[in-house]
Amino acid sequence: MILKDYKLFFICFLIASIAIAQNKISGTITDASSNQPIVNVEVYDKDAGLLTRTNASGFFEFEIEKQNITIVFFSYNYEVVEQAVTGNSTIDVKLVPLAETLSEVEISSREAKVFALKRLKDVEGTAIYAGKKTEVVLVEQSMASLASNNARQIYSQVSGLNIYQNDDAGLQLNIGGRGLDPNRTASFNTRQNGYDISADVLGYPESYYTPAAEGLKEVQIIRGAASLQYGTQFGGLVNFKMKEPNATKPFELITRNTIGSNGLYTNFTSVSGTKDKLSYYSFFNYKKGDGFRDNSNFESKNAFAHIGYQFNEKTKLTGEVTYLRYLAKQAGGLNDSQFEEDPYQSNRARNWFQVDWLLYNLKLSHKFSENTNFTFNAFGLDANRTALGFRNRRTDIEDPGGARDLISSDFNNYGFETRLLSKYNVFNKDATFLIGGKFYKADNSYSQGPGSDGADPNFDSAINEFPFYPTQSAYDNPNLNIAVFGENIFYVTDKFSVTPGARFEFIKTESIGSRQTFNFDGAGNPIDAGVEFQDIENERSFVLLGLGLSYKASKALEFYGNASQNYRSITFGDINIVNPSNAVDPDLDDESGFTLDLGVRGNINQFVSYDANIFGLFYNDRIGLIDATIPPVNNVGKLRVNVGDARIFGVESLIDFNLKKLFNLNNKFSANYFINSSFVTSEYTSTNFDNTSSDVRVGNKVEFIPDVNIKTGLQFGYGNFLSNIQYTYLSSQFTDAGNDPGGDNLNSIVGTIPSYDVLDVSVSYKYKRFKLEAGVNNVLDNAYFTRRATGYPGPGIIPSANRNFYTTLQIKI
Repeated sequence: MILKDYKLFFICFLIASIAIAQNKISGTITDASSNQPIVNVEVYDKDAGLLTRTNASGFFEFEIEKQNITIVFFSYNYEVVEQAVTGNSTIDVKLVPLAETLSEVEISSREAKVFALKRLKDVEGTAIYAGKKTEVVLVEQSMASLASNNARQIYSQVSGLNIYQNDDAGLQLNIGGRGLDPNRTASFNTRQNGYDISADVLGYPESYYTPAAEGLKEVQIIRGAASLQYGTQFGGLVNFKMKEPNATKPFELITRNTIGSNGLYTNFTSVSGTKDKLSYYSFFNYKKGDGFRDNSNFESKNAFAHIGYQFNEKTKLTGEVTYLRYLAKQAGGLNDSQFEEDPYQSNRARNWFQVDWLLYNLKLSHKFSENTNFTFNAFGLDANRTALGFRNRRTDIEDPGGARDLISSDFNNYGFETRLLSKYNVFNKDATFLIGGKFYKADNSYSQGPGSDGADPNFDSAINEFPFYPTQSAYDNPNLNIAVFGENIFYVTDKFSVTPGARFEFIKTESIGSRQTFNFDGAGNPIDAGVEFQDIENERSFVLLGLGLSYKASKALEFYGNASQNYRSITFGDINIVNPSNAVDPDLDDESGFTLDLGVRGNINQFVSYDANIFGLFYNDRIGLIDATIPPVNNVGKLRVNVGDARIFGVESLIDFNLKKLFNLNNKFSANYFINSSFVTSEYTSTNFDNTSSDVRVGNKVEFIPDVNIKTGLQFGYGNFLSNIQYTYLSSQFTDAGNDPGGDNLNSIVGTIPSYDVLDVSVSYKYKRFKLEAGVNNVLDNAYFTRRATGYPGPGIIPSANRNFYTTLQIKI
């Protein structure tokens, strides 16, 4: 793409005058009972968000232009204090420790207050969120089945998500929305504590690793406008924020043990603490189970370690290491008749999947002043995923034995991202400037060939035993990405802000390798063999632009809107791998388009909080499946191609009612009701195919979009007892661009996903250091599915779990 002249746009970004704030406020925060200083107390402007934190001496200081300000002092182990301050001030604050006997209702209410404080503001750290649709999941407050990473429950208050629900351990997160394929969350930029965790951000953006929910503090989701700061994807950002070190104790231990249906057992044990300038948080998570279908057992081991060193009040260095290894037996897919006959049957006893995932990150944070923050992240991944099994597209054919298809992928990438955020003054108005850069280098390899003829998880190549196995290939796919991005908030008035942004991308993707070719006679004997070599290089650069608007009429009402360009590069990994159920067009091209959001949100006197928006998503050259003849045996199947242009419009809303306040219940009670809804319409506006040769038509619905998506729930508590009931309903959706209704038992990878509904119930009770949690998922025992897999873990229909139970015992020391 030829770059145009964006000088005027960047002039707005490069204003260099930084104003000195008029009022300096400082002070010391101590424990009211011991008079000892308290470290890491969060100091908030009640109206504008986080200002600073106390250092090891309990000291804080910040500068601000406001003459009058209400400051909120928050620490997890102390009572919240609010204090009004005028002009230059020096104040001393004493915080009262929380009682050891806090009830679960009191803790829940406290977390709700934290949420009001923690809601994503215009600026947090070195990130800008003004004018964007943002959602925050407070994981511990969700009353979800955390031991099994139950995404349906954890993300129940995130609007419009479409979730694949096909395992009962939460080993992988599969979320989409607004017409995005949920498969391994590949349409989002996925991060942990701000750094990338997917296999390859550009070349293979799938997330085989999902952080353990029991170790999460929150999940931040920023929709399409995140493309400017975080990556070009249409979905936006999913950032998993891990729990932080306990700032008030040198040592804290939490252990959680869960047992459940189908032989489920999990253990989560964490240690945490802070001593002087050193802080740490670490956990180990173990899972095993038999699965809700035959041939679906699993074992997972996940370790995480975080260590931080606070050099002084301005500079901090943190390091993190994450390791995941899991082995899962995969029951395979079903056709429509098999599902109707018995949705939990399996005729695949030799299919296995294994993941090894090692992530590492080093982060430097520095405050040049109260107005200017800097962060530098260096990160890397050393990982492998291996799939082994019999993958015939005819799911009703029994496995005949013999060599299994073996696919192995290695991912080695590293990079760094740096950000500088500064608050300044222009024309006597506040402004905030962010500029950043990212370097990302990946060296990935893919191989396909014969695996062993046994039934065990032997992932060694069997090329010597089966030299004429028909699908053999090996490719190296190196990728290089360099990006520069910037955004600037201009406060036109105290209530109205404009946030332009831009991102420059340079992308270089390559695929170097070869594929073995064979000709066979009628009896299946090899006649001759050959080699097809491949050496492809695809280099492009472009600029994405965006604009956000926000008008905060009051605390109860904010109007927001944004428009942002998006981009998604093709993945050579998909092109290289031979799949018996579908093929990929070798001329596949990148997707581009843009996202629009316009909404209102607010909190009405603590009675009702809400966020409602309309959105539009516009695709150019959207990738999808169409009918085709699949070589080498020329069976009729599906081809992944650039189908054409598409548009998607929808309405999303989340309304949360504080029933305790509405009905004036006493402090022993907590009660809350929410309804989360999404209504979407979509169509292909043009196609790249003649209507006589394809089922794709202008006006066809876009795949992966239920017209109606509703999640609603009621939480109720008394004293140490909390309960939650949640109901989920999704209308039917298509899985291909041709809107194939399905029912064809020869090709079960496409067709409708019928409407379904699920009811979940959970309860918890706390006594001193002990907490007991229990729940029933899919209370009505509905048989349903959310996925038709084109490859592993299928191909075919992948059923969702039937009714299942779990119980968790937590001990905190």
